[in-house]
Formats: sequence, structure tokens, C-alpha cells
Amino acid sequence: MAEKTIKLMQGNEACVEGAIAAGMKFYAGYPITPSTEIAELSAEKLPKIGGKFIQMEDEIASISATIGAAISGAKAMTATSGPGFSLKQEGIGYGVITETPCVIVNVQRGGPSTGLPTAPAQGEIMQARWGTHGDHSIIALYPWSVKEIYDTTIRAFNLSEKYRTPVILLMDEVIGHMREKIEISDKNEIEIYNRKKPNCPPEEYKPYKVQEGDIVPEMAGFGEGYRFHVTGLVHSESGFPSGNEKVAESLINRLIDKIEDNVDDIVDVQEYLLDDADVAIVAFGSTARSAKSAVDALREEGIKAGLFRPITIWPLAEKQLINLANKINRIVVVEMNMGQYFLEVDRVAGKHAKVEKYGRLNGELITPEEIISFIKEV
Repeated sequence: MAEKTIKLMQGNEACVEGAIAAGMKFYAGYPITPSTEIAELSAEKLPKIGGKFIQMEDEIASISATIGAAISGAKAMTATSGPGFSLKQEGIGYGVITETPCVIVNVQRGGPSTGLPTAPAQGEIMQARWGTHGDHSIIALYPWSVKEIYDTTIRAFNLSEKYRTPVILLMDEVIGHMREKIEISDKNEIEIYNRKKPNCPPEEYKPYKVQEGDIVPEMAGFGEGYRFHVTGLVHSESGFPSGNEKVAESLINRLIDKIEDNVDDIVDVQEYLLDDADVAIVAFGSTARSAKSAVDALREEGIKAGLFRPITIWPLAEKQLINLANKINRIVVVEMNMGQYFLEVDRVAGKHAKVEKYGRLNGELITPEEIISFIKEV
């Protein structure tokens, strides 16, 4: 039987440990509260396993270096918060159109601008979806505990490699800085997914050519004997720019379809006490921890409440939300913003159930008592 390691670990530390377990060999970043420990620990740990850490001059350079390392064949990650996430948006779009697998961690803090550097928030829910310009799809995950940060970081790398796309790992200051005892499985038990490599002769390789039945292209690394062109412009399967409208339509649709057509594989949610519930609370990250406590307390008072927790924030869990709305009359979306996720839940579930929001953005975690009061009063 494989040995399991028990550790007291901080959330940001669990992110680094999960990334290394997934195969991360490159990290580029710039220190920013409350994500700084991710950079510090990557700087300490990566050289010991033959990896590379580099502190860049800013966040634009950080995402650029991360994408460059990933194109060369490395599993790469960068982490930031608030203003830094804003600066990375053009680079994220470049990663989307060049189909470059990498992981971008955003430990959210109060905003806008410099905002509340040491306080938690969930203000980049919509920015994670639509922060970069143009029509595109994105994968964004949001754990709620230190153990889940470890596991979800591994899953972020796996999804990134599987679908050749940047994956956003959302956290917030509370779960990034809290410490919990976690059980780490033996590395031999961890499922790891690596990008598909070409097996054709180098002269026949086309970096964006898809195989029958699979719209995710094989990916060679720079320096592996395959020459290919990488550009942020719309491109043909050869990688070279094209102004042809049919090429543009085909490329953008494929970038969207490779994610949206695989939602059953990508979307992950947790349901708690929803089988007989009259009211469902939708929450994620640290807010979901308060929501779970609120559900337990409401149950003790005879109010049948339950929790719907999206771990995959994007793509939206539309099918699961519709199923929820069809068997429940009231849904309350609780988030540390003024209703960013509420708008999407209401769009999907509002035709079938009453959808309400409880949001706040003063830098304080929403407490179970506040959620209980809102549900009972309204």
C-alpha cells in the first residue's frame, strides 16, 4: 500500500506542491500580495528538481516568459493577484490563440486598482471569463480548501495539457493564506496528463493540424527537431498568418469547441444536502465554507437548505444548474463581489427558479450568520 504524507500546509504552498507534482518545471512571476508565497516557494523548490524560476520585471513579462517556456516543452505556471491579473490579459489571449498549455494562478484581493492588497475578494470572476479580448472559451477552476488547492492545481495542469489551452486557477486571500492539515498521496497514485506529441517526420509536421476525431492538435516543443511558426494572428494549420475568412472562422470555432464540447469532462461541481432542499446556496472558494456552515445551521432550525459549489467556474455548469433549478424554488448566489456569478446563474436558472444574490466587497469574508439572516429575512 502506497504511503501517504500528512502535512500542515498553507494554501499557496499547496499550490506549488501540486504544480510540482503535476510536472511544473518553469515558473515566471512578479511578487504581489497575496500570491507572493507561490513565487517564493517556487524559487526555493524548482532548482532542486532541475526546474527554472525567474522573477520578471513585471506581469506582462511574466506571462510572456511562461508562454515561451511552455512552447519550448516545459510545464509552466505563473501566479499573481488583482492588478497583475489585469496586466496578464493580453498574454492570456495570446496563449489561447496559439494553443499554449500553461497555468495562471490568481489569488484574488480587493479592487479595483490597488484596492485592498491584504483583503479577500472574488472580483475577477467575470475577468477570468472575458478579460482578454475577442470571442474565446476558457477553463477556470476554484478550490475551497488547502487539500483541494493541491488537487485542483494538478487538475489545472492536466486540463491545460489535454486541451492545449491556458487554465486559470482562481483562489482568494483566505484560502491562499490559511493553513490546514492535508494528506498527500504517493506520487505514483497521481494521474498526470501530458500533451500529445507528434510522431510524424519533422518536415511533415503542422502545429495546428487536427486528427480525425480529435480537434486538439499535437504539440511539439521548440528544440525537439520540429520547426514551426507561432503567431497571435489568425493562422492556418501551418501556423503562418492568414487573412482568409474561412480560416478565421474555422480556427476560432475550433478553439471554442474544444472546450465547450467537452464540458462533461471539464466541469466539476459539489452538491451538499440538495436532495430535499427548498433553498440552494451557490458559492465557491472561501465563501462556500461560510455557506456550508450556514446550511448546517439552517438545517438545525428546520430550514431545508443545501449547497451547490462549482469547482469549475468556467465553463459554466449549465446542465447541473438547470437540473437544480428544476427541482428547487429558490437559489441564492453568495459571492464577495456585487453579483458577477449571479448574472450567469440567473441567465441559466432564472427561467425555472427564483435566483437572488447576496454580495459584498468591503474586504471581509461573508460570515455564515450573514447568509442565514439573508435567507431568513428574504
